[in-house]
Amino acid sequence: MPTPAPVRPLDDTTASELATVAAKLLADHGAATSPGLLAALPGACARLGDAVRHALRPVDTADGLFILRGLHLDDTELGPTPAHWSTVEDAGALWDVVLLLVSALMGTPIAWEGQQDGRFVHNIVPSPGHEDEQTGASSSVLLTPHTEDAFHPGRAHLLLLCCMRNHDHIATTAASVRLTALRDDDIEQLSRPVVPVLPDDAYEQAQRFPGPPAPVPVLFATPEGLTLRFDPAYTPLDDADGTWRAAYGRLADELARVSVAVSLRPGDVLVVDNDLVVHGRVPFRARYDGTDRWLKRASVRVEGRPTRPPAEHDEHGYGQAALTAWAV
Repeated sequence: MPTPAPVRPLDDTTASELATVAAKLLADHGAATSPGLLAALPGACARLGDAVRHALRPVDTADGLFILRGLHLDDTELGPTPAHWSTVEDAGALWDVVLLLVSALMGTPIAWEGQQDGRFVHNIVPSPGHEDEQTGASSSVLLTPHTEDAFHPGRAHLLLLCCMRNHDHIATTAASVRLTALRDDDIEQLSRPVVPVLPDDAYEQAQRFPGPPAPVPVLFATPEGLTLRFDPAYTPLDDADGTWRAAYGRLADELARVSVAVSLRPGDVLVVDNDLVVHGRVPFRARYDGTDRWLKRASVRVEGRPTRPPAEHDEHGYGQAALTAWAV
């Protein structure tokens, strides 16, 4: 049976330190989206103590994830859950900064020109009219386990999900390729670049990119173990041969077998190694009454990490450019 997700606790002193530094940054710069605040993140991180740094050390188990727990968030002070990411404005802005600090301690925060107006912290809320999509705005369908932004060579190495509200205990699912029991011949098949991963519905501009999609491998072997690039909802599986499709199906079955369900509490930050772990979400019925599930999401690049095939450097990324916090 899969083990529960590892938890890294923050004591009250350490949690207060992180929140205090975030509050000062927000007061000094006026908005979580301020270029000045983004530029100030490295200096602010340098002033944080060893306890925070220890809690935010790299993912160090085959689970490929952990929950940072101990930050105190009272969701009664947030206001209602927005109906769409574009209407969030400055709601929960302090938590945007907390998440940016956590991101900056672990690597370099990145954003995307074509998603949520280039913001470095995304708001994940159910939105009317998007219930059946394979995006974070959906609700009534299973969000298929996937690698975040699998279509792009510059995708995040780490994905951070901070829980604002989750009254219904809706689970995020997660499964590590390092916990699977794959056959050698399946690994060999899925290490071949056979079919592409296409841009998902959150990237309308990328979906109109005129260049030809490039086939990419699903699995990649590193000295530490397998990594993966997996998004079945946006992979044209019918274009592959039967042997490859069968191997892909067995990988999907193995990921389902080792999957864990993580029900985040307000203030929890789920840290996912995006090279090891696919994540998704169980279906739920959105009420659109201001009490629905609300997460904030940040993406982190870890420079020089040898977890991806060198051939990814030659991919066009469907015309999408990743923005880095220090360059804003």
